[in-house]
Amino acid sequence: MARADRPALMPATPDGPPSTESARRAAEAVWRIESARIVGALARYTGDFALAEDVAQEALAEALVSWARSGTPTSPVGWLLATARRRAIDAFRRASALDERYALLAGRLAEGEFSSGPATASGPPHELPWDPDRVDDDVLALMFTACHPVLSPEARVALTLRVVGGLSSEEIARAFLVPTATVQARITRAKKTIAAAHVPFELPPAEERRERLGAVLSVLYVIFTEGSTATAGDHLLRPDLAYEALRLARMLAALLPAEPEACGLLALFELTAARFAARTGPDGEAVLLEDQDRRRWDRSAIRRGLAALSRATATGRGLGPYGLQAAIAACHAAAPSVQETDWERVVLLYEALGRVAPSPVVELNRAVAVAMADGPQRALHMVDELAASGRLSGSHLLPGVRGELLTRLGRTAEARAELELAARLCRNTRERSVLLRKAAALP
Repeated sequence: MARADRPALMPATPDGPPSTESARRAAEAVWRIESARIVGALARYTGDFALAEDVAQEALAEALVSWARSGTPTSPVGWLLATARRRAIDAFRRASALDERYALLAGRLAEGEFSSGPATASGPPHELPWDPDRVDDDVLALMFTACHPVLSPEARVALTLRVVGGLSSEEIARAFLVPTATVQARITRAKKTIAAAHVPFELPPAEERRERLGAVLSVLYVIFTEGSTATAGDHLLRPDLAYEALRLARMLAALLPAEPEACGLLALFELTAARFAARTGPDGEAVLLEDQDRRRWDRSAIRRGLAALSRATATGRGLGPYGLQAAIAACHAAAPSVQETDWERVVLLYEALGRVAPSPVVELNRAVAVAMADGPQRALHMVDELAASGRLSGSHLLPGVRGELLTRLGRTAEARAELELAARLCRNTRERSVLLRKAAALP
C-alpha cells in the first residue's frame, strides 16, 4: 500500500555484494511508485491486459534475484520493462497461433535484444522506456480497464488494488479480512472476464468516459471508506488502505482536472484523512468527534482538500455526490468545535446529497445534522421513519444514532437498549467498545 516511509532505492554496497533485503526494498519502492505505469505501458505494448500484469509480476520476481546478485540497475524501471517485454515475447513465441503477432512485436525490439532474460535498459539512465506523452493515457486506461462494468464490484476493487495500486494478493486480503485465496480467485476471474468480453486496453471514447468514470470513482470510494472506518476487526482505521486510495485519487484528479467529481472525491479523501491522527487514542481506541484534539488535524491536508473542492466548484458543472460530501467535510474542517460547526449548512448539504444520491445512510446522517441544528426530537422522528422502512435492518448505525437521540431526550432505558443492540450488531471491536461505554455510562 502507499506508504509515507517508502524506502529509497538502494545501490550495491561498496564493501561487498548487495543484500537480498536491499534488493527487496529497492524492488518494492520501484513497484509501489511505478507499477501502474509499468503495467499500463506493457498492456499498450502487448495489447493484452492479463499478459501485461503477469509478465510485470514475473519481472519483479526476477528483479529480487538479479538485483540481490548484481545490485540495483541505474534505471530500475527500464530494467523491469525490458525484462517484462522479453517475457511477453517468450509468451508469444510459445503460442504458435500468434506467430505473426510475435514477429510484429519482435520487430519493435532494438538490434541484439532477441534473447530472453534480464538486461539493463538502453538509452540514458534518465529516460523512461515509454513515450512520456502516452503515460497519462496508459494509467487512465489501466484504471478504466480494472474498473470495467463487466466486472463485479468486488473484482473491480481487487483488480484495481493489484494492477493500479501494486498491492499483493496477501495485502489486499489482509486489508479486507478475507482469505488470500479469495482475492486471488477474484483477480483471476476478473482477468478471464476481461479477456472473454474482449475489453480493449484503451481509454473509452469521450462520450462514454464520463459515464464509466463513475465506476472508477466508486471503487476508490469503497477502498477509502474501508480504510477510514474498518467494517470489522480490531482496528478502527486501516490507514495504509485509505492512503492508497488517496494516492490513486490524486493521480486520477491530476489526469482528469476538468472532471468535478474526480476533484470532489480527492477533496473528500484529503479532508477525511486530515482527521486520522485525532480519531484514535494511544491504545487505538476510537475518539469521538466532540472529543478530538483538533490541533492534531493535518492542516496541510485540509488546505489540499479545500483546494481540490475549489477546483471541483470552478468547473461550473455543480457538485456531485463526492463533491457534496467533501463540502460537508469542509464544514467540519473549518469549525473550531462541534458546537461551532455550521450545522444549518450541513443539513442543507445533506438534503442536496439526498436528492442526487439518495440512500438510507445519507438520511441517517441528515438526521444527525438536524439533531445538532434543531434538537433531537425532530431528528428522532426522522430516524423512526427510517427504522420503519427496514432499509437499514441489521446495521449497527441506526440503533447507535437512535440511542444517542434518546439519551439527549432523557429516555435512558430506551437509549441503553438501543446502544446495546448497536454494540451486538457492530463487527468492529473499537466501535463496539464506544457503544458499550456509552450504554454503561447511562444512569
